[in-house]
Parts: sequence; C-alpha cells; structure tokens
Amino acid sequence: MSAEATNPEARPDARPELRRRGRTRLDLRRLGRAALLGPTSRDRLPDAIGHVAEAHRAHHPDADLSLLRRAYVLAESSHRGQMRKSGEPYITHPLAVTLILAELGAETTTLTASLLHDTVEDTEVTLDQVRAEFGDEVCFIVDGVTKVEKIDYGAAAEPETFRKMLVATGNDVRVMSIKLADRLHNMRTLGVMRPEKQARIAKVTRDVLIPLAERLGVQALKTELEDLVFAILHPEEYEHTRALIAAHAGERDPLPAIAESVRAVLREAGIAAEVVVRPRHFVSVHRIALKRGELRGSDFGRILVLVGENADCYAVLGELHTCFTPVVSEFKDFIAAPKFNLYQSLHTAVATPEGYVAEVIVRTRQMHRVAEAGVVALGNPYTTVPAAETAPDCDEERVDPTRPGWLSRLLDWQQSAPDPDTFWSVLRAELAQDREITVFRADGGTLGLPAGASCIDAAYAQHGEAAHGCIGARVNGRLTSLSSRLSDGDTVQLLLAQDASSGPAADWLEHARTPAARIAIGSWLQAHPDTVKPAATPARAPLSVVGARGGGGNAVADLPDATVRLAGCCTPVPPDAVAGFVVRGGAVTVHRIHCAAVAQMRALGRTSVAVHWRATADCRVTLLAESFGRPHLLADLTEAIAREGVEVVSATVEPPVEQRVRHTYTLQLPDATGLPALMRAMRDVPGVYDVRRA
Repeated sequence: MSAEATNPEARPDARPELRRRGRTRLDLRRLGRAALLGPTSRDRLPDAIGHVAEAHRAHHPDADLSLLRRAYVLAESSHRGQMRKSGEPYITHPLAVTLILAELGAETTTLTASLLHDTVEDTEVTLDQVRAEFGDEVCFIVDGVTKVEKIDYGAAAEPETFRKMLVATGNDVRVMSIKLADRLHNMRTLGVMRPEKQARIAKVTRDVLIPLAERLGVQALKTELEDLVFAILHPEEYEHTRALIAAHAGERDPLPAIAESVRAVLREAGIAAEVVVRPRHFVSVHRIALKRGELRGSDFGRILVLVGENADCYAVLGELHTCFTPVVSEFKDFIAAPKFNLYQSLHTAVATPEGYVAEVIVRTRQMHRVAEAGVVALGNPYTTVPAAETAPDCDEERVDPTRPGWLSRLLDWQQSAPDPDTFWSVLRAELAQDREITVFRADGGTLGLPAGASCIDAAYAQHGEAAHGCIGARVNGRLTSLSSRLSDGDTVQLLLAQDASSGPAADWLEHARTPAARIAIGSWLQAHPDTVKPAATPARAPLSVVGARGGGGNAVADLPDATVRLAGCCTPVPPDAVAGFVVRGGAVTVHRIHCAAVAQMRALGRTSVAVHWRATADCRVTLLAESFGRPHLLADLTEAIAREGVEVVSATVEPPVEQRVRHTYTLQLPDATGLPALMRAMRDVPGVYDVRRA
C-alpha cells in the first residue's frame, strides 16, 4: 500500500484520472451481491474475501485462512440485513477495513479481529461468543475497538470511546491499527453524509487520528487521511493543489530521467538497489508550494532508493554526493537517530546539471516496510514470548514491547483526567506535539519528553506527585531554574525539598508542556487555594555578617610596595596557578589563571605582574553553599565551619527562592590543604546539597 500517491475521494466530483495508482479498490457492488448470497460451502473460501486472502498471502504465504473464513461467516451472518448510508450491504465496510490492513501486511489475528470489529457494537454477537470462537486475543482487540454506549455516556461518548481505545492500545497496538483503517474507509465514503457531519468527523480525524497514525508510524494511512481531511476542511486550497498536479501531469517530468541517472551511478558502483519515483500526495504538494512558492517539475515527487543492508544506505549516499551536487541543508540521518515513531531513512537532495533539485530517500526494504506500515509491520508482539512462561491464571496487564514512550505518558496522565472534556482537550494538545526528545536521569535512566519540555515536565515524569516539592534542577551538572527548557541528550538531576507539604508555584503552569505535569499542578493549586506560592518573591536585601577583612592574604606580587588583593570573583588559594594585574590606584589584583577576568584584563591591555604564594599555609577563600530552607540552617553551617578551625570573614544569606537558599562565605583558612575537608563538612550539614568555590 503506497503512502505517497494518495488522492482523496471524499468529494463526489473528485476526478477519476487523479486517483491513486496501484491500489486495488474493492468493488462494493460485486462484494455486496456476494455478501447477500452468503458463504458458499464450509470448505471453500467465500468469494467476498478473495481480495483479502490474496493480499494476506502476499505478505504471509503460509497463513491459515480458515480463521478468516470463520470470521467472515460470523460477520456476514450477523450484519445481514444492515445497510450503510451509501446503500451498500454493511458487510462491505469490515471487508474494506480488513483489505486495508491486509495490504499493509497485518497478521491473521489482526485481520480476524478487523472482520469482527463492528459485530459486538452493531449486532447481537457478544464478546463471550467472540472469545469462545476465536480466543482471548481477538476478543481483546474487538472489545478495544468497540465504542461505549451513547445512552450511558451522552455527549461524553466520543471522548470516553477514545480513552477506552487508547488504554486498550497500551496493551495491544493492533487495536489502534484497526481503528485507523476503520476511519480511513469511513473517510473514503464520507461524501454521502451532510456537510456539517463531514466537517465534524474530519476535524476529529485531523486532531486525533492523523497524529496517532504518525506516532505509530503508519504513514500509508496517515498520508491518505491527510488528503481526505484536506479536501473537506480546505476545499479551495485542495482545488488549487489538484489543479497544480493536473497541470504537472501534462508536462515533462524530470524525475524519471534523474532516477535513471541514479540507477546508472549505482550500477557502476556495484550497489544493488531499486530506484523508483514516488509522487507526493496532495498535502505534501500543498506544503511544498507554501514553502517554495512556484513549483518546478521535480517538486511533485521524490526518488526512493531501496537497498538490502544498512551499510548500503551510506554507500548510496556517498555515490550520490560524489556524482551529483548535494544540497547540504536537506541532509538528515534518521538511521543513526531514528524518529520516535520507528521511522528510519536517509534524506538528502541533489542538484542536477539541468538545474533541478531532487529529493532522495534511501532506506532498506525492511525500513521501507516499517515506514509504510509502522506498528502494523511488527506483527504479533506476543509471538516471541514462550507459552510456558505465561501463567494461565496471570491477571497482570499485558505489556506490548512495541509501546512507545509517548503512549506510556498518555496512559499515565489520562488516569488523572476523569473529566471527559479535560481529557479530550488535553489529548488534542498532547498529540499536536509532533517531536520528542530523550533526556538522561542522574541515576542512569532515561525520560522521553515532547520537544520544548522543561525541568518541571521532567520532574513530574520521573517523580509523579512527589514533584510538587521540586525546588530546582541540575542540567548537565549546572544548577538551573525549573523553567529551563531541556534539549535532546541533556542529563537532568532534580532536587526535591525535604518538606512534605511543599507545593508548586502558580507560574509552573506557564512552563509545563506535558499533560501529566499540567494536570497535577492544576489539581494541587485547586486543592490548596490559600497556600499557593507567589509567582515572584519580593526582592529583599540579603542578610550579611561581616568580620575583619584582609587584603592579599599570602599572595606576593613581584612589584615593590604594591598593594595585593585577592579577586573576589575567583578567590584564589594556594596552590592555585594565578596571575596579577595592575588596576586603578596601582594595586595588584590576583586571579586564578582560568578566571574569565584574566582574558578580559589582557584584552584591555592591562599590565600583567608575576605573583607567587608565601611559604605560609594560611589562605582566604569564598565558598557558595546551596541548601533547602529550614530553621537554624545558618547556625548549623557556621558551627560546621568553626569545627574545622576556620574563621568567617564575611557571610551573606540571600532570601529564599522556591525554598532554596544561597549562602556566600568568605573564610580565612589556617591551611589551604584543609579546603576539601571544609567543603565536605559543609555538605554534610542537613539540607545542604551543594558547596563550591565562587
């Protein structure tokens, strides 16, 4: 099933010459007659599912078709007498849905459940009957696709149906595969409905089903759904795009000639490859037109190169970039860094001597299968588990090894959104985020988050409701605010307060991107209206305790009678490598050699003076201590410093911010070698999580 040359047929006036080439279409009238006549004999496969059997055997030559025959017999007999709004027998719908999945390569269990997917919802067939006849897996999938009763849920029926399907998809992704194929056939035949109903269904398809198809990697369904929605919701743009494609059909297409040149280059290099031209679907052409303005002949398609092994992909890329002029900005390597929806390919673009720019996709045949069919191409996710390892009385939730991180997050936050309206609006917002990043936790684990996620999102993803007490984070070893956005590959360490009553600030909602974080924060703020922390702490003067100040400590400058001062920005101590600079008034300021001020002094042309340390071991240093706010903290820190025999020259305590307190101490040490022990002693004070030199 091709994912590229899609053309919508939702509109009655869609031109037949622009329909997708190569797709076997069901003859609904012929199948309707076959369905009304019923099955022929118990030994023969019914003629009505001949298309399905042929497509299924193409992917699974050894498949047992007897299960499909039994499923068809039950579906046909239970739906007999029911008609679609188009006037066709209802059985033509499950047949069409099953054919779509068979063309994608779905295995027999999926096709069996697809034939039966409307029986429990629309006929007298029960789940118990399905389970008795076809087993637990088919029953589970059929139940997952079955809508909830509108009489029980009223206006909330649609959100609750999607919630039910998503929970079932968390256990078996085949549930959503059938739902996507079901929606695709319904969209193909939507022209018989009222325009307002067409628009409503198309909007739900755009907001929910198409993002789900993208995330599950089922590009073949996603692209056709996009075109069908495009025709209904944007008829003028659709007509304009259709006119562009029709005009291009009458012109000379440069892509076949470019494809032949690519074949010649690869033949000469000894690389076995299949090179084909893939027409763009309608929405893709529309996007390219918006991006580039006037379209050229090579913009209406792309060149696809299929090879056998991963290494061949890079060999093809090397030949293309050697024999053609590469467009560097168009290169993307989705093999080394696959997309979160399983997609792998190399993307590049090359310029020809005639001035055309052709986009080229390079992938293996297995990558192509997964790119087209996504999770459908993975087959039965449970076949790798030996039956002996599965206890018959095990009631634990089945775990699908293909479950992606975004789905796990979605299943987690939906439990905290009992209100259908909240669930529905948040689901759409979640699915609108089409890119994902991976960040590393301090303990070595990973977190999958949407692009643009902040430390707040990471906190709730890792700690759940315990993240209410998060007061800060370290990203790549550096302390940062909770509002900081994370990038792919960052390492994040989250700092939690020891006070169990801690709660989020009101402005956290402005920086939270994930539904789990937003729902948890909103719930806490509603439950604690009188204890909401202000968004900004009023500025207050820091508390300072100042003792006798010294000058240059035991640093000596090679400049007679010069006053020596140790720089407060880097507070050098023996045996630090240092540099001195003459400043206003003739004094010499001493910096650590790697201090940023050293480069600035040299850039300003300041005179450098050699500096050395006296033989005496005493020194002065400034330390920064980061801690959680609590009573008696200053006293405990001062006591720890005194126990090390160190004199406090000055101390500054900044006002608490989100329960974090910063202390700055300038200390006189009797011996510089005691600095590491002093810093350890300060870190051991309860509530202190970091001590470092200024």
